[in-house]
Amino acid sequence: MEKKILAIGCDHGGYELKEFIKDMLDAENVEYKDFGCDGEPVNYPDYADKVCRAIQSGECYRGILVCGTGIGMSMAANKHAGIRAACCSDEYSAKMTRQHNDANVLCLGGRVIGFGLAADMVHIFLNTEFEGGRHLTRVNMLNALDNNK
Repeated sequence: MEKKILAIGCDHGGYELKEFIKDMLDAENVEYKDFGCDGEPVNYPDYADKVCRAIQSGECYRGILVCGTGIGMSMAANKHAGIRAACCSDEYSAKMTRQHNDANVLCLGGRVIGFGLAADMVHIFLNTEFEGGRHLTRVNMLNALDNNK
């Protein structure tokens, strides 16, 4: 069985939520690699880049990024080829972005959602499979956009 390592990163606005998620993952024996930050003021694109490059290289299979709203991280992540990042604030969106979009990065807002909701969304994101079928055509269309300049 292939070893699956989750990439996780944040800026200062998402630090507390990232630490909570790490504690949750530790309790559930989910392997992850923390790409930072350590709570100091930083620029979110740097941490989105680290997480996305780990996914692109195959070092990690999916990622979670946390900033104040999740929006900046999702914008930065989606600049990377092969990354399909979704900023989610509810369980239904977290489920659908895996089932229909094969999202490989979940972006969360540390100043927008609480720990309980974040835990539910992380569980959904990690345990929901891509449906494929008609959705594969659309994901392939998204991937083709990576080649547009």
